Amino acid sequence: MITYKEDKNHVMNTYSRYPIKLVKGNGCKVWDSEGNEYLDFVAGIAVNSLGHSHPEVVNAIKEQSEKLIHCSNLYWNENQIELANIICENSFGEKVFFANSGAEANEAAIKLARKYGTLKYGGKKYKIIAATNSFHGRTYGALTATGQFKYQKGFEPLVPGFKYVKYNDIDDLESAIDDETCAVMLEPIQGEGGINEGDKNYLQEVRKLCDEKDILLIFDEVQTGIGRTGKLFAYEHFGIVPNVMTLAKGLGSGFPIGAMIVDEKADVFVPGDHASTFGGNPLACAIGIKVMKIISDKSFLDQIKDKGDYLKKHLFYIKEKYSIMEEVRGKGLMIGCKLNMQEGGEIVKQAMKKGLLINIVNHNVLRFVPPLIVTKSEIDQALEILEDVFKNF
Repeated sequence: MITYKEDKNHVMNTYSRYPIKLVKGNGCKVWDSEGNEYLDFVAGIAVNSLGHSHPEVVNAIKEQSEKLIHCSNLYWNENQIELANIICENSFGEKVFFANSGAEANEAAIKLARKYGTLKYGGKKYKIIAATNSFHGRTYGALTATGQFKYQKGFEPLVPGFKYVKYNDIDDLESAIDDETCAVMLEPIQGEGGINEGDKNYLQEVRKLCDEKDILLIFDEVQTGIGRTGKLFAYEHFGIVPNVMTLAKGLGSGFPIGAMIVDEKADVFVPGDHASTFGGNPLACAIGIKVMKIISDKSFLDQIKDKGDYLKKHLFYIKEKYSIMEEVRGKGLMIGCKLNMQEGGEIVKQAMKKGLLINIVNHNVLRFVPPLIVTKSEIDQALEILEDVFKNF
């Protein structure tokens, strides 16, 4: 058996990895190469929506892999059509473009916004406004849209035509809009930025501004979408709809897939404008169909909200006992706990030693994004470990 110490000799150093090698998963639990068991509240960073090795996902993979794994988008495939139909029937969408990741979906949205500005305004509208503390991916356009310098440092010059504004500050956004603005790109809840919730009034005002100025509103729901917040899509919490929405992470429950959804106004791509060799392949879409059918069920979504409320309520109880916790925020099973310390990495390490996987965002916010199938007893177990860790800080 290759150990992680040997394995890393030929793996590029792009992650600061923890010293364990995961080899097996089932439901909300994973095991490392030494046989240690962990309760997984990272879930591939909000990816394993139905947990590890969900039987219906495994069956979808088996059945489709025996039929057709990949074919070019030069031809139609039935699964892609069905998944697009399911997404549109359950959202504002009119059309779907399939990719392989959130970054790819966001790149598609950036290109689409500029194509819209070109078609309607002869290219005079090309600027895109994004928020500080946002995260949209690591590819060049998505990296430029990401309003965090720490990710951009060393990769300049970035893509021109982007502006950044304070999140939840409508005056700052309004002052940034000019005659060259074609789109506003926001996360309804900022994930990597620290689980920062969008204010309902703010997002409604953003929608009004975009309508008044003929600007596309793009919602990056790569992390918030597919039931994560207790609604199928997070925009449903705010009483508005975007023109464009990007999805990935939970849509494949561990299998790579991304999607860009557009309304009629934003449906401006024609053949040759954009493409993806692997995007929307039959295997990825077969899994996406299964995931969407399970998670879009109202009773399933209600359970997510109930379990999220349960987790949040008990985190508030812990906050009252330990001064190390400063704030609890988030919706559904996307919860952040801001710590009263500058760096919270040691909390994550100590939790891992006790059998709980969590992670830290923006230096001092613990992020809880367990599989959506997590049980209350598993939540209790995670809370018990977390409290045990806090006793030593």
